Order: sequence, then structure tokens, then C-alpha cells
Amino acid sequence: MTTQTLLLVGVAAVALLAALGAFAIAWRRSTGAASWRDALSRETLRADKSKAIEVTTPVSELEPETSDLQPQPAGVEPPKEPVHEPAGVTVAHEQLVVEVSPEEAGVSRRQFFNRALTATFGSFVAVLGIELLAFMWPRLKGGFGASIDAGSVADLIAATRTPDGGVVPAFIPEARAYVVPVDDGNLSAQFEGKSVAAGGLMALYQRCVHLGCRVPWCATSQGFECPCHGSKYDGIGEYFGGPAPRNLDRFVVEVIETQFIIHTGDILQTPRAPVRSVPYPQGPSCIGAVAVEEPA
Repeated sequence: MTTQTLLLVGVAAVALLAALGAFAIAWRRSTGAASWRDALSRETLRADKSKAIEVTTPVSELEPETSDLQPQPAGVEPPKEPVHEPAGVTVAHEQLVVEVSPEEAGVSRRQFFNRALTATFGSFVAVLGIELLAFMWPRLKGGFGASIDAGSVADLIAATRTPDGGVVPAFIPEARAYVVPVDDGNLSAQFEGKSVAAGGLMALYQRCVHLGCRVPWCATSQGFECPCHGSKYDGIGEYFGGPAPRNLDRFVVEVIETQFIIHTGDILQTPRAPVRSVPYPQGPSCIGAVAVEEPA
């Protein structure tokens, strides 16, 4: 598993844990209320808060009742009138509160936004997980990374040889590979037993091993020449010159009945050949002159 794949798996795991945490918090807030009061907003509670207000209303002193009293004799004090204390009336204001069930109260604004946020984040994590699975899942049939039928061996050999004895690689887009003819008996010893040639054909990966540019074929020099930084390879992808650190990468191939099969999931890397298997260059180069590193 490559570093990029491990990084993607780590990002997916962190995102999944974050989604689970957000969902747990939202669920706890939406269902953990002890009563209907916990689901109300702060403004509603402040407006509905009730308290008893005591109002004292003074009442005027009661006037004494008049009665037909006989005049008192001189020297006799009249009876004292009883003293009436001021009377007060206490009025208490109370608010009737009726508790309703969560089903009757409905969904609060906070619950709505929490659930919407959870659903959005959950959808994002689900899509990310599906994309990661699709990226890491092996392609068992068709496409790059699978075993590709490039055609019959006879047709490929005829297509890659010119009447004057030259070579024209057959490009297989689905495999991202150049199919070139090769003489099995003249191959360098580093290719022995590695299944890189079958039926007189070899499949080379199209990308330069320096920085990944696609390497075109140069008909005049009968080799592959990278236009990005000047790396050069001979007719079967062996290193010739430039900044490339090794030969062109090649795929494991085999012949099944009469068909040439390229296993694009098996890429073989080989070092610079001490002795090249084919002559190069056989004519003018297609790019500017590049200093050649001759093998020791």
C-alpha cells in the first residue's frame, strides 16, 4: 500500500470519527432534555417566567357609624372610638402552565439545525468513503491495473515492423503502453526470468521514469525521447542518456493462445543496462542534444 493510499485512509478515518462525534453531540442535545422547558429557547423562558407580585392597596379609615347618642353629662369623658388599623388587600398574579409532550411541541429551531448539520456532514463523509473505496478497490476487469488483451501476436508483429526493417511501436491506450518487437535471444541478462517478453513482443510503460512525462517515439533515431527534460531510451526502453535514473518501466506480459496479454497491474523496474540490447541511435535525434552517460 503506497503512502498516498495510507494518507487517504487516515483522512477518511479522521473524518468518520468527527462525523460520529458530531452526530452523538447533536443526538444528545436533541433527546437529552429532562422536560419541555429544556427544549425552549432562552428568550421564550425569559418572557414566560412568572413570579408573584404583591400589591397592597390602602383603604381609607372606616367612618364611625352614627347613632342617636345621649349627650354626656358635664365632666364625663365620652367613650373613645375604637382605632381601626388600615386594611390591605394582597393580590397574587399566577400564570397557568400546561406541560405538553414532545410530539405536541414539535421540533425546536435548535433541533432542526443540529439535525440538518448532522445530515449534511454525514452525507459528505459517506461520499468521501465511497470515493476512497472506489479508488482502492482493485479493478478486476478492464482498464489500467487489470490484464488487457492487446490483440493477436501476429497482428502486433506486423504492425510494429516496417518494410525497410524499422520499428513503429503500437500504442495501446487502455494499457498506457507501447508494444515493441524484441529478439528474445539478444535481451540483456537483467530481463531473464522476469516475463517481460512473450511472443517476440514487449510492453513498455508510456511515462518517463524521471518526472512522469509521456515519452514519444522518435522514428529517425529509432528510440524513445522525452521532450520534457531530454531523457533518451533505445528501441526497447533501455536507458541511453539524460536525467532518467533507470530504464523505462515495463509490464509483465504473456501469450494466451494467440493473444498478447499485458498485465498492467505488474510493473517491473530495472536499472540502467550495462550493455544495451539494441543499437541506438540509428539516426538524428528528435530533441536537442543531451550529454550521454556512457556505462562504465
